[in-house]
Amino acid sequence: MPATAFALLGPTASGKSRLALELAEKLPLELVVMDSAQVYRGMDIGTAKPSAAERAKVPHHLVDLLDPSEAYSVARWREDAIQALAGVFSRKKVPLLVGGTMLYYRALTSGLANMPGADPELRAELDLSAARRGWPSLHAELAKVDPEAAQRIQPNDAQRIQRALEVYKLTGEPLSKIQLRKESPPPFPLKAFALIPERTPLHARIAERFDAMLEAGLVDEVKNLKTRFALHPALPSMRAVGYRQVWEFLEGRFGEDELRNRGIAATRQLAKRQLTWLRSFRDVETVLSPANLAERLANSF
Repeated sequence: MPATAFALLGPTASGKSRLALELAEKLPLELVVMDSAQVYRGMDIGTAKPSAAERAKVPHHLVDLLDPSEAYSVARWREDAIQALAGVFSRKKVPLLVGGTMLYYRALTSGLANMPGADPELRAELDLSAARRGWPSLHAELAKVDPEAAQRIQPNDAQRIQRALEVYKLTGEPLSKIQLRKESPPPFPLKAFALIPERTPLHARIAERFDAMLEAGLVDEVKNLKTRFALHPALPSMRAVGYRQVWEFLEGRFGEDELRNRGIAATRQLAKRQLTWLRSFRDVETVLSPANLAERLANSF
């Protein structure tokens, strides 16, 4: 067995999960999920989470780790992923990372700066300030103390503005400076492949999948989550594509047709960002076909 981990990357709706399951039927693989939304319990429909039957058939790691009312950091995922990968190796199986959260992949392969943990009181203070002044105002504040980070962050990107200001207030150092200090890469080789579909068929699949999510009960899923957990729209879980749009729909901001349009548009934007990430990665091979990838993996054994 190779002492190498493999990764299957690609934009949302590109068919990564289906292909990974097909590969796991032929090869001794265990899947390590690389998805920042599938870590949350109860968020099943809108994340296209593997079903209970699929997870019983093929081991899936890093799914359903915490409640959607909790926060989950890139640093924590990196630690959990390395532990999960090591566990797969110990069972004499081969780990296949599968997902589209490209920040997770970069953190795993390139290391991660030693960042301070979240500070709930400071975050509440920043949220209150944003409610009064607006996130663009806090973005302008960030530009004064960390112009490099502010240049990369959009004026309405609440989550990233909040984190950059939080890091600066906790450490007295700009986030952009701390990010230059990296940890070591993972202690094992990693070979990555990418599914990069053509734009037109990808957009068609995105629309079909979001329609299927709505038909499967995505709106009711969010209603139930709001009943079960202490949620608010600023939480990372509720900022996930699809969930954010359903939350706004439930607040009465727009109707069902607009929910569909916004959900599809947001998913397309997510796919565009994921493809931009993929093009920036080195040593990631494009998958020419599922059969080609199966052959490449089989030849590694």
